[in-house]
Amino acid sequence: MPEEIPDVRKSVVVAAPVEHCFEVFTEHPADWWPPSHVLVKKERAGLAFEPFVGGRYYEWDVDGNEVTWGRVLEWDPPHRLAMTWRIDGRWQSVPDDDRASEIEVDFIAAGSRGTRVELAHVKLHRHGDGAWNIHKALDTPSPGETLARFADAV
Repeated sequence: MPEEIPDVRKSVVVAAPVEHCFEVFTEHPADWWPPSHVLVKKERAGLAFEPFVGGRYYEWDVDGNEVTWGRVLEWDPPHRLAMTWRIDGRWQSVPDDDRASEIEVDFIAAGSRGTRVELAHVKLHRHGDGAWNIHKALDTPSPGETLARFADAV
């Protein structure tokens, strides 16, 4: 049985409705995705989510080469998105979900026009060797780089 590694959970509250937050997250990832999070070898040209269960979220470079970051496991607009995260313990792309952890994102109404966005990295043990290094890199104070950039984009 693999060693259990704790989930990493982050959150941020933004002054925008749930629907808008889900839209920015899923339809405009280039507006918030950290520029250091790149799997393509050449300059990244774009990022996209395919809006259905089984769809990919992926990036492509200036030559049109694509790398899939993972697959959508849950697509429940505007409340929830869950997906696999296809990297190994050395932050390199893996070709399928066999060693992928999962990312869960919940969009929860907060106040009259605000949204609490909760992002969780779960099943990190699936990254194998180096999984604790990934946990350590992710386990920083909330909201973390990704959600901070997302809040700025909203």
